[in-house]
Amino acid sequence: MVKVFLSLLFYVTLFANEDANITSQPHLSALDAKIKTFLDNKSYQDNKKYIKIIFSPEQSFYNNDHIDVVKVVNTLKDNGLLKLFFKKPREFKLSFITSGSPLFFVKIMKESLRDIGYYRYVTVSSKLDNSEFRWDIVLTSEYATDPTILQKELAKDGCKILDIKRESPTKWTYVIDMNKAFLNLTKLSSGLEVELTRSLYAHWLDVSSVSKLRIVSSFRNSWYPYIAFYDNSLHLLKVIRKDSKTRYLNLTIPKNATYMKVSDMYSLKNIKDTLTLIPSEVR
Repeated sequence: MVKVFLSLLFYVTLFANEDANITSQPHLSALDAKIKTFLDNKSYQDNKKYIKIIFSPEQSFYNNDHIDVVKVVNTLKDNGLLKLFFKKPREFKLSFITSGSPLFFVKIMKESLRDIGYYRYVTVSSKLDNSEFRWDIVLTSEYATDPTILQKELAKDGCKILDIKRESPTKWTYVIDMNKAFLNLTKLSSGLEVELTRSLYAHWLDVSSVSKLRIVSSFRNSWYPYIAFYDNSLHLLKVIRKDSKTRYLNLTIPKNATYMKVSDMYSLKNIKDTLTLIPSEVR
């Protein structure tokens, strides 16, 4: 009940500032007011009639009485009114806000950012209070994040963009709904072997349906196992470390484990070839 109340409180608060801005501009509709936040005043005034045409009918830019902000940005971009590219690489700040689990959220955001080409960034701050978590990062880029592309990546993990605020060409804030979030991972099933190949990153898997797992390491590997189990909110449940080269590893998966991370204690370069996963016993 408390979780539902906090989610509703967060959602209402999210749009409070937007409603206040609209009230202070009585001659603008809610959609016009939102459009204006993405353009400088001159661009908005010079293209007012054109904007009226491309955003008609207005009802098509709403979802359940709330503005479809991703569609708004995409329409401005496709019609040449919003430029996401810079003339040269610039420092760019991204802020993300959610009401979900911070650990879970950062994991999903890191994967999504990596998939859209953002590999190098610095966390400048992170803040958790009673109703929301905020994560601020800075990176150097030749372009601002395309909300349409980011939305497609987030959708793979059950998340969606609720709101976008553009404070300047190089400072954007995204509000993310992760009430239905999950990690889009390979799900282990009893009796079905899975091969993990060489990777620059640790392997993550969904182990929610099995209770036993045997891992066989290729002869070419020098694997020093590091295995971590997490619940569905990414709270760490158990860690298994082996400070010796390992060929076979038999695991009992914790009852409330949903996700598992497979890595190496020292370096992923030790995994030169495959790790074969043999799950058994349905949960």
